[in-house]
Amino acid sequence: MKNKVLICAYACLSAPDKRFNLVDGGEGSLGWSIVKQLDRFFQLIVLTHKDNKQYIESKIVKEPLLNTKFIYFGLPSWVEGLQKIYGGVQIYAYLWQIKAYFVARKLHRENNFDIFHHVTFANDWMASFVGALLPIPYMRGPGGGAHKVPEGFVKKYKFNQKIAERVRSIGQWLFRHDPFFIIGQNRSKVLLVCNYEAKNAISKKWQSKVYFFPVNGISLEDLPLIDYANENSNHFLILTAGRLIKIKEIDLAIRAFKLLSDKVLEARFVILGDGPEINNLKNIVKSLKLENKVLFKGWLARENVLKQMADCDVFLFPSLRDGGGNVVVEAMASGKPVICFDLAGPGFHIDENCGIKIKPENPKQAVKDMAEALEKLYLDKDLRLRLGQGARKKAEKEYDWDKLGDRLFEIYKKVL
Repeated sequence: MKNKVLICAYACLSAPDKRFNLVDGGEGSLGWSIVKQLDRFFQLIVLTHKDNKQYIESKIVKEPLLNTKFIYFGLPSWVEGLQKIYGGVQIYAYLWQIKAYFVARKLHRENNFDIFHHVTFANDWMASFVGALLPIPYMRGPGGGAHKVPEGFVKKYKFNQKIAERVRSIGQWLFRHDPFFIIGQNRSKVLLVCNYEAKNAISKKWQSKVYFFPVNGISLEDLPLIDYANENSNHFLILTAGRLIKIKEIDLAIRAFKLLSDKVLEARFVILGDGPEINNLKNIVKSLKLENKVLFKGWLARENVLKQMADCDVFLFPSLRDGGGNVVVEAMASGKPVICFDLAGPGFHIDENCGIKIKPENPKQAVKDMAEALEKLYLDKDLRLRLGQGARKKAEKEYDWDKLGDRLFEIYKKVL
């Protein structure tokens, strides 16, 4: 008989992010992927937000889950407005977790669960009331959130951006000192974290419970055929992708590309995504006279993003704050060398066998080092090939969702 597991996945195949016209590929994708893997081994009941129902039900038609039941619920309509203000989503999710406890308590009386697993929100700082109060073994994660924008970059931010960073830090400090968060951490059997910053932020008394586990994975059959050397292109193609917001630092990538393009006439830079920084970025491209070399393609369907990855020579990801960095894992699985900052998720994914990591100290230094890394990969085709192959091997070994599911099952066995 299968063990009974209660899952909390506030985000699970979540609705598209209307602010950026972005189909969810982060928290919601993680929630669904974890549930899908655990469905192989256990009887599951999953608590999730009511807005996810249409996406989950349509997905189940194509990918049936044989051992899983979803429970959908939200909060009163007058609370919904919280999700429209900065930081409001986190407050809304916190309140939702309180209601989740009362739903879970009733379900536990009926089902007598063997274990509770908090999956999303995938952070390492918000209390799980179910984990703190339901009297069954509790595990949490994978999550992160402790990573911060380096001070050398914050100094260059506008006033409102500096305030946002400060509010974020204060908010996390308050959440980490929430009595219910501390009770939950004390009760937990396992804390899954997705990067080194998240591990280091955990108190020493809880470090023995920590396991590294990524928030991003891939299904290898999804990916296109690999052309490591990209023999069919007459250009040196650089690709980046993501929401065009300040912390992604695409402006620095454009300036680094300018230094390269002054030396390499055949260099081209493709930017996938959209967001509030789009006009600023286009103005930078114009001011640097790069209109014929930098191409903005907006949001693309995932299969087209993967096709773009297959066609590029290098994937450049200059984000300063990504706990996971799903596109980095997809670029690795597409057999492409990655240039990124040595921070958070990307810094955790990439090593010397699959890309080049840059220590971010300040914008000027970052631009210089990115340009040098791009030039290094342009000049050394054998290095590009070796790093691309290394990236693909690491993705196959460490980020294939079926293998991650097997790893998670082994962790569950220890808890049970």
